[in-house]
Amino acid sequence: MDISAIAARLGLSGSRPVVRKAGELRRLCDVNFDSSVLGIGEVCKVIICLEIAASKFQVIFDRAEAVRMSGMSEKAYIRSFNALQNGLGVKTTLDVRELGIQFGCVRLIPFVQRGLSLYKERFLAVLPPSRRASTDFGRPVFTAAAFYLCAKRHKLKVDKIKLIDLCGTSSAEFTTVSTSMADLCFDVFGIAKEKKDPKSIKGNRELFDVLPSKRKHEDDSDSSDESSEDDQDELDLPTHKRQKRMDKQAYNDWKSSVLSSNKQTKTDPAKPRRQAQLNFKKPTDVAVEVPSAAN
Repeated sequence: MDISAIAARLGLSGSRPVVRKAGELRRLCDVNFDSSVLGIGEVCKVIICLEIAASKFQVIFDRAEAVRMSGMSEKAYIRSFNALQNGLGVKTTLDVRELGIQFGCVRLIPFVQRGLSLYKERFLAVLPPSRRASTDFGRPVFTAAAFYLCAKRHKLKVDKIKLIDLCGTSSAEFTTVSTSMADLCFDVFGIAKEKKDPKSIKGNRELFDVLPSKRKHEDDSDSSDESSEDDQDELDLPTHKRQKRMDKQAYNDWKSSVLSSNKQTKTDPAKPRRQAQLNFKKPTDVAVEVPSAAN
């Protein structure tokens, strides 16, 4: 399969260094191992080599289009990508400084570096000693997640999809790492949110409805001070609650009228019922002459 044709379909035809590096990685794959043993076809191998080369040169790579062209699911593609990357011995790195310059958030660089160091210390402290040596924090997803959380904390807009494409991971893995970082390092990455009881907070609709009714109530109180407590409660209610109360009152009136009409038309159950008599006229007797048989 021609690498240039696939690169053109992925929007990488203008990046000649990426295409050359992908061709080099493809030849290295053919020399070192057989990719078909790993369940990776030729087209998928070319696409993965292009993605590795694009991440090396910090070029945006369309992961969704690559998964569609490979004919695999996203999980299978990521598994094949990791297997091929480990087989080649290539590790993609993502520098915090380059991210800050690319997204225009240079002032986040010290916060991201401090957050990453704290996350490594706290994460390793939780793990047992046998698993600490095998933990790899050099993957780009950790740097990208820390950069995204810091930008979110400082209320800076960062394209999350572009970050995921740069680090070469899936959205599910990015969300998992972000959640883990926010839980372990809430003082650096977390966003304080005050939880309030929704019953104690009035919605905007109620606020807009209450204010005019209160103003109207105050104007009426200036003209006449004689008003009952029921009228005051009615004025203080929001519009939708007043309408609900009026509908309920109308329903109760209709129900009472139906019940009263049923009581009037209903007969007394103690009084026995008498069946109506049917008077049919009896037919008059008609004399029928039977002719005598002739002897």
